[in-house]
Amino acid sequence: MSSHHIVREKQEPALLIMSLEGFESENLGQILEWSPTLIVNEDIYELVDSMGIKIDAVLTKDPHFYTQESTKLILSDSEPLEDALKFLDGEHYPAVNIISNEFSLKDYVLFVDDLDIVVFIGNQKIFPVRSGFSKWQSAGEEIKVLHEVHNLNTSGLVELDEHLFITEKDGFYALTFDQPFIFISETI
Repeated sequence: MSSHHIVREKQEPALLIMSLEGFESENLGQILEWSPTLIVNEDIYELVDSMGIKIDAVLTKDPHFYTQESTKLILSDSEPLEDALKFLDGEHYPAVNIISNEFSLKDYVLFVDDLDIVVFIGNQKIFPVRSGFSKWQSAGEEIKVLHEVHNLNTSGLVELDEHLFITEKDGFYALTFDQPFIFISETI
């Protein structure tokens, strides 16, 4: 790709940074490569700003929060993550990458049908999949199912422990189950 490649607004997933704790700066650089819309939680605004990264919006309780020029404030009283997802959905973003230090299923279930969500925690990539999901993966990769699943059937995976699997060989693995979606994690 040429460095002159023009990215249309909202073509790339937005990036929401709730925390950078335990997240590799090299991985952050890769996510920022395509200049996504960047929203940060007020707690880490100064850290991200000090990296020289353009911030598009800040999640804050303070309507007078001091930011870079032309940075939008997204006011949030109690649930910054939920308010950010509501904002992105309302602005018709199709997808969001989220960097955080915690994952709770309840934070995302209301948005799975409207946004393609990927959550990065440390070296884990967490995302929802629908029954019939399949993906090519190298042998020996860990796949975790992050909550209870009804009638889970797998192919291409060996179960190591409850909810923990490893790909048995280079190739496709697949998951089928009896619910609208499940969240899984892979190592990045």
